Amino acid sequence: MQIETVLSNGLASVIDFVPKFLLFLVILIVGLIVARVLSKALAKLLSRVGFDRVVERGGVKKALSGSNLDASDIIAKILYYTLVLFVLQFAFGVFGPNPVSDLLAGIIGFLPRIIVAIIIIVVVAAVAAGAKTLIQGTLGGLSYGKVIANIVSIFILFLGVTAALNQIDVATTVTTPVLIAVLAIIAGVIIVGAGGGLIKPMQARWEAYLSHAEAQAPKLKGEVQSAPSVADQAKAATQQVKHAANGGTGTTPRV
Repeated sequence: MQIETVLSNGLASVIDFVPKFLLFLVILIVGLIVARVLSKALAKLLSRVGFDRVVERGGVKKALSGSNLDASDIIAKILYYTLVLFVLQFAFGVFGPNPVSDLLAGIIGFLPRIIVAIIIIVVVAAVAAGAKTLIQGTLGGLSYGKVIANIVSIFILFLGVTAALNQIDVATTVTTPVLIAVLAIIAGVIIVGAGGGLIKPMQARWEAYLSHAEAQAPKLKGEVQSAPSVADQAKAATQQVKHAANGGTGTTPRV
């Protein structure tokens, strides 16, 4: 009687499992095909509207110089793997509550934060590149114009990275130790320098800096007056973006 009961229970489990497994396979195969088709369609759409050209203006081209993928390909890959996670969660859901489904649900819940963080990085990179170009165009004739442009660009990027890290709840964990370390280094340099007789050399250096800045003040005024206005540069940048989005046809107007 026990053997018959065990066999009966085993057969009932197999009969209950087989339809669920077949449904799991159907959902998985169909879902993967749909995910691949949608990702390829998105890659072609982004390529046609000139997404790669627009994104490259934000400095992303340099970041992807060692990669075989374009920006549109990366977005398509992100979409593909996101859809794969949804397909897996839906497929494993046919077996009822299970640890795999719980893990996938946690990952899927974290995805929006990652996507927002990526968007923040791309937008801030574009803003930093635009600010750098604007400052270099305005102060390009000065010896320290490029330095100021780089400092502003790096500062904007730092703020963007901090905001992106904040989206995934690691900003405090990452930025606080870095900030403390930087402040400690600066304080250590000041203390050691002051104690080691660095005050007079730094005083002489600051006087040289101030004299140099005072000598270049008329030149700075002339550069600012002769440089194109912010509205003109913004208009030119907008026309260049439209030109890139149209596939690069025609000539790019200049101010």
